[in-house]
Amino acid sequence: MPARSIQELFVAALASCHMLWFLGIAAKRRLCVDRYFDPAYGVMGKDEAGREMIREVVLRPEVIFAGDKQPERALIERIHHQAHQACFIANSVRSEVRCEPCFIV
Repeated sequence: MPARSIQELFVAALASCHMLWFLGIAAKRRLCVDRYFDPAYGVMGKDEAGREMIREVVLRPEVIFAGDKQPERALIERIHHQAHQACFIANSVRSEVRCEPCFIV
């Protein structure tokens, strides 16, 4: 499999794990997510031994909520933080994984 495809699958796995945790936490708070989009990306590089690796993954989730209950930005950020802390894939890799939520104005 080409390295580019493996990189994309790795990033997709991290983004999907974060999304599922986010959706679960939002549902427990009775928030209705209408749309979740994450143009996440990874950055290749070399480790200390000179081996090729994905050095960092940046998640850029955009979430739109449906209904009358629209959460404040602070709550959305808190849910993203909780999801990031719970994501077992992010907790299992050497790559730096950052979550930088996008807010639509």
